[in-house]
Amino acid sequence: MVKIRLRRVGAKKQPSYRVVVADADSPRDGRFIEIIGNYNPRTDPSTIRIDEARALHWLHQGAQPTPAVAKMLKDLGILDKLAPAAPEAAAGGATA
Repeated sequence: MVKIRLRRVGAKKQPSYRVVVADADSPRDGRFIEIIGNYNPRTDPSTIRIDEARALHWLHQGAQPTPAVAKMLKDLGILDKLAPAAPEAAAGGATA
């Protein structure tokens, strides 16, 4: 299974993270498929940059975000763009 997750980078006690697409069996800071963004919790407010097109591509391919990344995607509005047709299909099916 492919996951969208955080990969820790930065010096000791100065973490920053890359948002990566990786196989679920790979170690946290190990092999990854693609870097799609970054996250810096040390700035005020926290800096979150994610390539929306690549994130949507991987989500459409079946990649599963971790809870932390899912929250970031939701805050950026990327998850809202993932399945706008699903509520319409459910509403259309209920009235038909």
